[in-house]
Amino acid sequence: MEVEKFIEAGKIAKKVREEVVKLVKPGVKLIEIAEFVENRIRELGGKPAFPCNLSLNEIAAHYTPYREDETTLREGDYLKIDIGVHIDGHIADTAVTIRVGMEEDDLMVAAREALDNAIATVRAGVEISELGRAIEEAIRARGFNPIVNLSGHKIEPYKLHAGISVPNIYRPHDNYVLREGDVFAIEPFATTGAGQVIEVPPTLIYMYVRDAPVRMAQARFLLARIKREFKTLPFAYRWLQGEMPEGQLKIALKQLEKAGAIYGYPILKEVRNGIVTQFEHTVVVEKDGAIVTTE
Repeated sequence: MEVEKFIEAGKIAKKVREEVVKLVKPGVKLIEIAEFVENRIRELGGKPAFPCNLSLNEIAAHYTPYREDETTLREGDYLKIDIGVHIDGHIADTAVTIRVGMEEDDLMVAAREALDNAIATVRAGVEISELGRAIEEAIRARGFNPIVNLSGHKIEPYKLHAGISVPNIYRPHDNYVLREGDVFAIEPFATTGAGQVIEVPPTLIYMYVRDAPVRMAQARFLLARIKREFKTLPFAYRWLQGEMPEGQLKIALKQLEKAGAIYGYPILKEVRNGIVTQFEHTVVVEKDGAIVTTE
């Protein structure tokens, strides 16, 4: 792995994150924000590592707008902007929560402090459960709940989720030991709700898994394009709109998902409709600390 490419991707992600915050105002459509983020990443020399996630209020993750999406920001909304950038598959993943038209509150501070505390814990030789402890303690200290079935993740080239999770609670059996050179996305989620998410429709984000036989010619064509263009990184339904008539596209995606050729990421919603906040950075583990690529 080339650390320099992770760092360069992080610089782009940081710049885009800082720029997009200025667009967040009442009356702005989610589609405008998503297109700004993804186009700006390309302008700065990177590529989107996944579709820009724009999750409102009780939605924790995996919402990205479709082309005709009329969802519009309202004052007081909690908007989570999750941005991914890659350079030759070397990924930076970062997120911020903004309360539309309002100041930061304790729920936002809880997630941000949890992230800071987890990063301060990172160094080679530390068990990953200690990051979960730091996250949980910070969120509970503010009177909120961490989301127990969401986590950060190890990153490898062209693998956004590389098999090791960063828990948002302390679990002693999470005994993976951080190694020098490991790359992790750390993303605490705090909520006013019960601290769990459930899957809800629709599915707006997918990922290529493997080649698989399907009957529909349009599905075979679509799979070849997905594999060629996105490799093993997540892609948006929106990115494929216009490729073929809408009805055919939906059927083709269903066929591919049923065949196991692609994996769909349903929208994740807090089980009791609690408000959710999220902050995220990508780090490279060092002997005595971490390089925060997105800071």
